[in-house]
Amino acid sequence: MKRVPIFFVGTALLTALAPMITAAEKPNILWIVTDDQRPDSVRAFNRLVDGKDESPLGYVESPHIDKLAAEGILFTRAMCNSPACGPSRGSMHSGRYPFRHGHYAFELTHQNPDFVRPVVPQIIREHGYATAAFGKDDPYIYRWGPGQGFHDPGFYDVRVHDKNGLQRGGIGDVATLEAFGKGGYLGGTEVVFYPDGTKRTYFLQRKDGKLNEEDLAAIARTNKELDILRSYTNGGNKSLIFGGVNPKPAEDTADAHIATEMKNYLANAGRTYKTLWGQELQGANTAKPQFIHLGFHFPHTPVLPPKSFRDRFQTKKYRVPDFDKEELAKFPPQLLRLYNSCKVDGMTEAEKQQAIQDYYAFCAHGDSQLGEAVEAFKAYCKSANQEYLIVFTIGDHSWHLGEQGIEAKFGPWGQSVANAAILVSSDKNLIPAGGHYDKMVEFVDFAPTLLAAGGVDIQASKFDFLDGVSLFDVFNGTAPPREYTLGEIHLVAGPRAYMYTDRFRFSMRSRPFPGQVNEQNMGQNISWALEAPVEKLDLALYDLKHDPLERNNVANDPNYRELAGWFRNKLGNIVLGDGRIECDWSQANRYSLSDFAKGADDKHADIPENLIPN
Repeated sequence: MKRVPIFFVGTALLTALAPMITAAEKPNILWIVTDDQRPDSVRAFNRLVDGKDESPLGYVESPHIDKLAAEGILFTRAMCNSPACGPSRGSMHSGRYPFRHGHYAFELTHQNPDFVRPVVPQIIREHGYATAAFGKDDPYIYRWGPGQGFHDPGFYDVRVHDKNGLQRGGIGDVATLEAFGKGGYLGGTEVVFYPDGTKRTYFLQRKDGKLNEEDLAAIARTNKELDILRSYTNGGNKSLIFGGVNPKPAEDTADAHIATEMKNYLANAGRTYKTLWGQELQGANTAKPQFIHLGFHFPHTPVLPPKSFRDRFQTKKYRVPDFDKEELAKFPPQLLRLYNSCKVDGMTEAEKQQAIQDYYAFCAHGDSQLGEAVEAFKAYCKSANQEYLIVFTIGDHSWHLGEQGIEAKFGPWGQSVANAAILVSSDKNLIPAGGHYDKMVEFVDFAPTLLAAGGVDIQASKFDFLDGVSLFDVFNGTAPPREYTLGEIHLVAGPRAYMYTDRFRFSMRSRPFPGQVNEQNMGQNISWALEAPVEKLDLALYDLKHDPLERNNVANDPNYRELAGWFRNKLGNIVLGDGRIECDWSQANRYSLSDFAKGADDKHADIPENLIPN
């Protein structure tokens, strides 16, 4: 099915926005983010992109998300700016690219350095909103002080975290938690919660590196009880759970608890109440508009759909993505390391089927919980006679189910980076129902969108730090043109930046060191990727016109070599020389700023025609 972008342009829509966001009664805002969710787990997405309900791999269910999409605008090409939860959520909360925020991996960042700016919940609270977060928010931005460590920054008036609140409070299904004792860190544990209230805890990894017989027996018991499929064939974390059955029924899973906590917060508006584990909190403040961040766990590992969902997905046959080991010959060393850390080609065909079945079943279960939360939010708004805006980020990044031979994120490919988003408003003059936007947008766009909806004047000079643009302006056709999207990640394979245009996907090694920024390498040899021999840069270039599944890296093909060189210079100047920040986050205000190519990020591709093969 041919993709056709639809733009909503006209004075009626443009003028509708102004009175809504400047009125005394501002809209309640619900921002939903799921974890590792592929957009093709949503039928409405598949219908717009491919003209059918199924994903390219097979059967999916998403009635509640489909309903939400029908009520507003579905953005089918929302591109993540760093395909891992910490830096991705950092870019969403800050509205800044990783290279301008110094946040490329799982760094524990803070707000002491003078290049840092406030994030969405801080700004919107200053504009009269009550703020609350339920589940996983995790932008990896903390409150910090010398000798004090990293702590909850207090962005939200009420915060119920899925791990530090629910799971540590004894509420969950299967969780991985760090264990501490008299000697400090003891190792990583797995906890199985049973419906009768009992639980089992055992080590997956001990500080000294050796599991004992008791640990191994406990793991084996869980594997058998829950039909667990672990990531045993890759070179990374072999304990990750790619499939199995949840020990809890659908109404008692971790995601069900996240939805329940948000519903309880709204149901107890104006009074104190207790969380599921007994902590006393204050319900929604009815004197203020609400800004609520709802962060679901699904379908992140452990992938454990409840039996009621899993049973029907196990009857479905899926197409396992094509992958041939001969493709590895064109993987540069950096991407080969990523493959070896996350590969699934050693799994049996039955195990690959299970991984896909359970992933989509988990997404279907999450859809049901998301639907309940959305209806509770709408009911609260109706009872308060308030307008609302819902922003749904479908996945904090995407997920491979065998594409490129891996089950993971972390890569520069579309299967790691390409997501989707939905915007819905109770005011249909603001956001029409049944809309579709098919040009690329970026995760840094969520911050200005949320702020604009809350009445913040994002055109004011103090918000010039925002790299994104409001999605209201995007679908109105008033945003500046954008011919590429950007990103960078330093996890698993090492520092790597990427650039997408409509036709090409390009990525390269961005820094010479192997892992994260530290005191020794920060800002050193900053233009290395523009000057080093090309063979050191691990270039990857995919021509989507001929290779939409990104299986043939043509960066070294003689017909594409000059084009790859053009991308190297374009991307390198942007991410290395147009406001690049590298920070030592263990210090209060120690960082490097690189500005040798200021203005390089002009949003225009302008690829010379003679470099594009016929």
